[in-house]
Amino acid sequence: MSGYGENVTIYDYSQYYDESELFAPCNSVDVRDFGKVFLPTLYSLVFILGFIGNGLVVCVLVKYRHQTNLTDICLFNLALSDLLFVTTLPFYANYAVVSQWLFGDFMCRLAAASHTTGFFSSIFFMVLMTLDRYVVIMHAHTVARYRTLRAGVALTVLVWMLSFSVSLPAIVFTKVTNESHGQSCDFVPENDAWKLYNLFTTNLLGLVIPLLVMVVSYSRIIPTLVNMRSTKKHRVVKLIISIVVVFFLFWAPYNISLFLGFLKDEEKLQGDPCTLDSNLKLAVTVTEAFAYTHCCLNPIIYAFVGQKFMKRALRLLKSWVPGIYFPSSRDLSDSSYRKSSFMSRSSEVTSTIIK
Repeated sequence: MSGYGENVTIYDYSQYYDESELFAPCNSVDVRDFGKVFLPTLYSLVFILGFIGNGLVVCVLVKYRHQTNLTDICLFNLALSDLLFVTTLPFYANYAVVSQWLFGDFMCRLAAASHTTGFFSSIFFMVLMTLDRYVVIMHAHTVARYRTLRAGVALTVLVWMLSFSVSLPAIVFTKVTNESHGQSCDFVPENDAWKLYNLFTTNLLGLVIPLLVMVVSYSRIIPTLVNMRSTKKHRVVKLIISIVVVFFLFWAPYNISLFLGFLKDEEKLQGDPCTLDSNLKLAVTVTEAFAYTHCCLNPIIYAFVGQKFMKRALRLLKSWVPGIYFPSSRDLSDSSYRKSSFMSRSSEVTSTIIK
């Protein structure tokens, strides 16, 4: 997946294993050896935690689907996006370990499609949830009649279509190629224009635009919340700030590393070429893997902080594991939730203080 100017989800480990690169002109063996240990370890951890957390969100929302609202639809699809994303990580973990792609051309393209579409849809659904919070808090009476299940389904279809469309070049140009070390699953575009397309869609649609939407929306929401009479408003403000800060900290380093790689390829950076190449490959490898862990935090940030959602999750877990201890129902009562709700009925993160 690493590779400057390539799509966020397309692995190109051939740059680490090409024998010609190991000895001339630059030696990348240290980055290769680091990646063979670091990537499988972190990918396995992200897969396990992401699958459990997002899988539980999906199970809870499916079980209580008769109480679904627009926010629940967004939350459900956010969890599906993250599941689609993490299910490809075991394949790429194996790719990093054995230094070649063992699963054939079809799985190469399918993994690229799932990984890229899951990445963009996850980001887009986070943006959609941010905009939904904004209109609910700032224009509650005006938009209430438009926040219907039909609108939720229409927006869901639109987001998935947009995510797939943005990911289409990665799907079309990803294929198995024969290298000196064996078969590789690489992004092989027809020209450099597609590399630039992938770089700028990753940076603009994956970071800049979502971050701007979050900052602008929440900067207007927070003053409104502060002026409301609620014992939970300070907690809610901290949570909102955490959403923006966590998103920035997890994704900005990776996007910056990709952009620096682009500047290096354009010979805009000064320094020893081999040192720059090695440092940037290492930076992309580390920041990319670190960014992927954000999908493990989404269930916590967007679902499990809500009292009502947590109550549903605990009920479901209790039905699966009889005899396990849970907090009393009084601690997670629906009535106490309604008195302190913020931006939705499924989570404090996405409920509304406006009563």
